Amino acid sequence: MIWLFFDVGGGEIMLIALVVLLFFGGKRLPELMKGLGKGIREFNTAKAHVEQEIRDGIKSTEDSLKVDEEPSSTSNHQQII
Repeated sequence: MIWLFFDVGGGEIMLIALVVLLFFGGKRLPELMKGLGKGIREFNTAKAHVEQEIRDGIKSTEDSLKVDEEPSSTSNHQQII
């Protein structure tokens, strides 16, 4: 989250907060923040689901490659004539 405020000081953040307060007013600000928080939560939940699906896909691919790479017992015991 820090990367969002890269190269933005405390003064700039206070100015942005003041402009938002003046633009939306004190009565609508909590409602807007609640909506913003809900949106961020939903985004993080969706992101976690996508990350888990990717991990599961990688794991299943690795597992199938391990099964394919297992040597058979006949190929290890070749006879030299």
